[in-house]
Amino acid sequence: MRITILGSGSAGNCTLIETDTTKLLVDAGLSGRQISQRLALISRNLEEITGVILTHEHSDHTRGLGVLCKTRALPVYANRLTAEAISTDPEWQDRVRISWRLFSTGGSFEVGDLLVESFSVPHDAYDPVGYVIRHPNSGIAVGVLTDLGHATKLVTERMRSMDVLVVESNHDLKLLQEDAVRPWALKQRIMSRHGHLSNDAAATLTSEVASDKLRHVFLAHLSQDCNRPELALQTVGNQLQKIGARHIKVAVTSQNKPTATLSL
Repeated sequence: MRITILGSGSAGNCTLIETDTTKLLVDAGLSGRQISQRLALISRNLEEITGVILTHEHSDHTRGLGVLCKTRALPVYANRLTAEAISTDPEWQDRVRISWRLFSTGGSFEVGDLLVESFSVPHDAYDPVGYVIRHPNSGIAVGVLTDLGHATKLVTERMRSMDVLVVESNHDLKLLQEDAVRPWALKQRIMSRHGHLSNDAAATLTSEVASDKLRHVFLAHLSQDCNRPELALQTVGNQLQKIGARHIKVAVTSQNKPTATLSL
């Protein structure tokens, strides 16, 4: 398996997970043009994409769907409430028809040679999900948690025994509280149990699911105003050091460019 975070942040999220025969996008929140350009940077193109799986309907996870589905019936996997929220959104009127592949939250499905397992996460969307993406032939498993307000018992259990974890590390609590631009109501939403994970919360979750099998952690969805890459790295890294998990490599994703491709 190979993993590239094409971009992650409040302005758009998109991850490429691939094998020799399958190229799967997790979310399509960058513009179609940006997705195409960033795929080209790693010598890939839109025509190679096997399918898209969506975590939820917010625009920073769906913005590029129109372009991706314009020239061909690209399968888009989502639960019913997410698909309905997108299809009935006035902003999607007169756009291309999406070739939906609906699944039930908690269920699993195959995309090429990848097995995708879904589970519910707490976020202020209609029916948001996280994913475990497995390559049965190699036994490799990748956990994807983009937007969630807190780590439930279910989330923690599903993230155990991963080889790679992509986890939200949205904000530094002090920077968020001191932010002069965001109104207090928005700050409360972000900090709520259906908002976004802080660096501290991401560190706690990562340490709780750390194992000999877990080798790589990508910190995703960093706030441009209320976080700093070095703060996120330090917070999560220090917590892993405390429990002796020095074998786990932690990297921060970027809103503006793809990460280096991780090959497993």
